[in-house]
Amino acid sequence: MRHVTGAWFAAVLLLGAAMQVHSQTTPRVVDIPTRPGVTQRILLLTPPEPRAAVVLFAGGHGGLQLSPNGTLKWGAGNFLMRTREQFAGYSLLVAVIDAPSDRQSPPFLSGFRQRAEHVADVKAVIAWLRQNADVPVWLVGTSRGTQSVAHVATELAIPDGPDGIVLSATILADDRSRPVPAMPLDRLRIPVLVVHHEQDGCRHCLFADMPSLMSKLGGAPRVQLLAFTGGVNEGDPCEARGYHGFSGIERAVVQNTAAWLLAK
Repeated sequence: MRHVTGAWFAAVLLLGAAMQVHSQTTPRVVDIPTRPGVTQRILLLTPPEPRAAVVLFAGGHGGLQLSPNGTLKWGAGNFLMRTREQFAGYSLLVAVIDAPSDRQSPPFLSGFRQRAEHVADVKAVIAWLRQNADVPVWLVGTSRGTQSVAHVATELAIPDGPDGIVLSATILADDRSRPVPAMPLDRLRIPVLVVHHEQDGCRHCLFADMPSLMSKLGGAPRVQLLAFTGGVNEGDPCEARGYHGFSGIERAVVQNTAAWLLAK
């Protein structure tokens, strides 16, 4: 496990700053057919000449309820949702994923993230991105979104699955559903980046439980833990405005994440 500290941290920040593209992207909404009678809505941010695509999975129940004009009814404060334009600023095509059309009411993605139907929906999104943008496709999840990302990645290998995954504020322990370390992570043969706050106070995501995840990633060709400290900690420790959501250090987290996944 490697922490983001000292000179290495400064070097990565400089690389991230050098990569950033200061151009505006025009969001658009796409409905992708998945299962019979079901569509999967995504919000796309496409920068000029993207180098990779990232599919962003929010935490919680995951029901963003994206409108046709791209507004979010829920989840705007989520770490990945509020930084989506920053990701696009690093030459990353961003696809924000909603719950599918047959899960647009409570409980949305709750109880659904580790089902075959969810895998089919994400598979269709990956295929659509590969067809429409000739770039690697990464799945990026935060909190409960890491359960979606890890499960899909263990069920789908390339060419159907992602080229790499990012797990931020990973669900490391849970009494309601299977946490990420309990998944068959030994199947993974793609790069895995783990992003976590050392002071995360959510009982499902305690940094002390990180070895249970990192010890399972030995089959991946490239693995890194980026561990952060500091920022702002407000409200519920499992919500996005605390250390759990990298509040106050978003730009550093995004820069380092983008630098790592774009590195050769």
